[in-house]
Amino acid sequence: MKKISVVLAVYNEEDNLSNCLNSIKDLADEIVIVDGGSKDKTLEIARRFDAKIIQTTNPQIFHINKNKAIDAASGDWILQLDADEVVTKELSKEIKHIVSEKSEINGYWISRKNFFLDRFLTKGGQYPDYTLRLYKKGKGRLPGKDVHEQAKVEGEVGYLKNDLLHFRDKTFSNYFQRFNRYTDLLSRQLEDGGVKLSPPSFISFVLIKPFFWFLKSYIRHRGYVDGFPGFVFALFSSLRFPVAYFKLLINYD
Repeated sequence: MKKISVVLAVYNEEDNLSNCLNSIKDLADEIVIVDGGSKDKTLEIARRFDAKIIQTTNPQIFHINKNKAIDAASGDWILQLDADEVVTKELSKEIKHIVSEKSEINGYWISRKNFFLDRFLTKGGQYPDYTLRLYKKGKGRLPGKDVHEQAKVEGEVGYLKNDLLHFRDKTFSNYFQRFNRYTDLLSRQLEDGGVKLSPPSFISFVLIKPFFWFLKSYIRHRGYVDGFPGFVFALFSSLRFPVAYFKLLINYD
């Protein structure tokens, strides 16, 4: 039988980690966790599941630690998860079946259902939210350059049918913390990309980009179907452009 390594990078995830690991305890032959210096009960929970733990620092590009977990895995297949994700029984069964077959496919996209405020989002470009998370050992790795990047898998990839549940933002305060961190990073990326403070860039990032992003998410992709959470998500997704731009302005020398 092919062995499955479930790998995670974590930091202060005591509220989420137990549910995540409970969902894969009958799927994983090995659990590898890279911890970025958690101050809560994250490590205590990880030890209860006999996880292999690697302790390190907490880089802003979290995928650096995810790669460390991938490199430390010994299984034939790697399933990379976030601590706020849950593998359904249907998805677990499908993964077991997939890895037991002989196939030239080296990786699989998995559809995520993203929880926001009080429901799973179904529209607004948020479902199906495909993410490349299952791949053969040595065939998949993250570039480690951006928080929203996908893994790069050598060779052919396919798609699984069942959903991965992502309990991302159960409260607005939780979402706003991530929003603040992401716009910090986006601001630095704008600076590194040579964006200059000027009337054209102001018009682009403060007016044009947020306006068209909101229309795309809320109208074209029917975010309004998800009610108030759909509106909030579309609004703040569009506001990341002006917020990052103003952060660039504040830090501009």
